Amino acid sequence: MVSRRLPGSVPRRTLAGLYVDRTMRPRLFLFALLLLSTFSSPVWSGVVHDVRLWRAPDHTRLVFDLSGAAEHSVFSLDDPSRLVIDIRDMTLAADLGRLKLANTPISTLRSGLRNGKDLRIVLDLAEPIKPRSFPLGANDQYGDRLVIDLYDIKTESQKTIEDVIASEGFEREIVIGIDAGHGGEDPGAIAASGLHEKDVVLAISRRLKKIIDREQGFRAELIRTGDYYIPLRKRTDIARDKRVDLFVSVHADAFKNPAARGASVFALSPSGATSETARYLAERENRADLIGGAGSVRISDKDKVLAGVLLDLSMTATLNSSLDVGSEVLKQMGGIARLHKRHIEQAGFLVLKSPDIPSILVETGFISNPTESRQLASPGYQEQLAEAIFAGVRQYFYKRPPPGTWVAANKDKGDRVYVIARGDTLSGIAAEHNVSVKALLQHNGMKSTTIRVGQRIRIPST
Repeated sequence: MVSRRLPGSVPRRTLAGLYVDRTMRPRLFLFALLLLSTFSSPVWSGVVHDVRLWRAPDHTRLVFDLSGAAEHSVFSLDDPSRLVIDIRDMTLAADLGRLKLANTPISTLRSGLRNGKDLRIVLDLAEPIKPRSFPLGANDQYGDRLVIDLYDIKTESQKTIEDVIASEGFEREIVIGIDAGHGGEDPGAIAASGLHEKDVVLAISRRLKKIIDREQGFRAELIRTGDYYIPLRKRTDIARDKRVDLFVSVHADAFKNPAARGASVFALSPSGATSETARYLAERENRADLIGGAGSVRISDKDKVLAGVLLDLSMTATLNSSLDVGSEVLKQMGGIARLHKRHIEQAGFLVLKSPDIPSILVETGFISNPTESRQLASPGYQEQLAEAIFAGVRQYFYKRPPPGTWVAANKDKGDRVYVIARGDTLSGIAAEHNVSVKALLQHNGMKSTTIRVGQRIRIPST
């Protein structure tokens, strides 16, 4: 083939056998780059560098750690049952094979690329689920994440509150709801040693449950039974479903100054109670929340003024009860732990905002303090904290037992156990329980009125 030059053109370089003049160079250079990008290996904009799995009583949570924010989609397929997760412009660097799938609806996980650039993960399902997905932005502890929740589909009929009430005997147990803070994706405060708040408070909560369950007339219900996350409002919903008489949320504090130390007890602040009343009233048409936990009073069918009065009365009574039981618990904790404040504090904690359940939040100590961190990791100290918390709870309910409970029917029968707290005197204890100092001394085989913090004495029945 003979190539010809147009008059006035001067060939300088060739590309694929063609002469190229100066005017064509920029366009052909861009064309060459386009060809190189088309036939070169694909480049992903992000990486899934870890995958974690948590099992809760009613759902399974999958968390994908991403190198950056990414679009995703989730859809289900039948025959066989599968859930497909597509994450745009991502590659997988995590090992799916290390996930423990026992007791989850997932039988296997598979992954691959879709369209050469999008990550596709397929969950083979052994049980029916209802999926929910949402992204989480980066924070102090984690980078960007994609959360997939697989909710179990209940096949059994659920008992109504009326069914439960009808099945109970007259002298029922007092039910204490124990809420171990944080869990799963949320480790809570982390000590310099690597100790996680979520693990400490779950251990204390389990010990507290055992102590409560040993006491006649009482029963404990754990809100969180394992290492998984529960949204804050759902914690109070679980407590209400279990018809608890008291909600105790267990935490371990942290502060930027490691010198900070001491246990604390919180109740809801008045401003928090006011805001929660407003929230319930705002949602009154869509809710049928109970007041008093007995199923007898509802606000959804009341006019706005009456509903406001009922809620205000309920909130006031609940807050007063919370302050009373919190004071008893703080007093008992002062017998074995250093107190951060010697009075019960009040704040707008979301888990305390229940209009029908007395609620307290117990900060067992500062996990950021090296000394208290070591104490909180000790099984012996955890047991002491649990005993002190229940001693305060028991003291409160023996003074103010709910009608219809075993404690109400038997509070004047047999001995009661009192744990000596800092500042107690034998004469003060005698006056509080309407017995004489002489009766206390004789009943406990004591030869003097000297008492020590943490000592247990029996209060004779009157």
